[in-house]
Parts: sequence; structure tokens; C-alpha cells
Amino acid sequence: MRIVYSVALASLLSFAVSGVAEADSSQKRRGNIFKHDYTAAYTVQRVSVRTSCFPNKLRAILAHIAVRTGKKPMVTSGHRPRSGRSQHTRCYAADIRVPGVSEKKILAAAASAPGIGGIGRYCNGLVHVDIGPKRRWAHCGRRK
Repeated sequence: MRIVYSVALASLLSFAVSGVAEADSSQKRRGNIFKHDYTAAYTVQRVSVRTSCFPNKLRAILAHIAVRTGKKPMVTSGHRPRSGRSQHTRCYAADIRVPGVSEKKILAAAASAPGIGGIGRYCNGLVHVDIGPKRRWAHCGRRK
């Protein structure tokens, strides 16, 4: 019986100590209360789409588009290391579509996003957003 009490007391003490350690770690987390995790604000079209290197500024733009349109944007293209002078090379750009939302509404939401740089549109319904210099374009069909 004495062994049972010893084991119970030891487990009670270890539980109390772990509760104190857990409380200390939760207090440390409070310092980061203003850092947001924007990864839940968008989805990816395929698992091969690279988005892990997106800076918070680009993630915030995608979150802004999600709030304005009411649906999560789907990233169809993210980081492309060998894409020349494109913002995709630096992981500063995303090509998106928002299923069920018109291209016009997506463009309006992107234009109102704080920190937006380039906004482009393609004939296939994709919208390009980046955090580079401010500019706009539309690529449709062949170049003349």
C-alpha cells in the first residue's frame, strides 16, 4: 500500500510541475500575440506549388483577398526559382484564382490590399499579385 501512495504522490508532483512549465511557456507566447499565421487564408492547387517561402506581406495580401471576396484564394503558382526577372523567382508573387468569384471582384480586392505591388491578369482567369513595384498588366493571346 505504501508503494501505491508513493507512486500516486510522485505522479501528482510531476503533473503539478508540468502544469507550471506549461503556464510559463504560455506566458512566453503572449509576446507574439500580434504575429499572425496567414497560411490558413489560402489553399494551393497542387502539393507541388511552393508557398512556404512567402513573406508575411504577401500572405497578408492573400488574407485580405480572402476577407474581401469571402472565399479562400487558391494559389496556382508560387515560388519558381528559374523564372527570370519575375517576382516569382524571389518568392514575392502568387498566381491565384478564387473559385466562384468573378475576376473583376478579385482584381478589386487585390487593388485595395495594403502593400500590394503588381497586379496582373491572364485570359485563363488567373490573377497575379506580388509585393514588388506598383504596376498593372493584362496578358491575353499572342504578342504582336
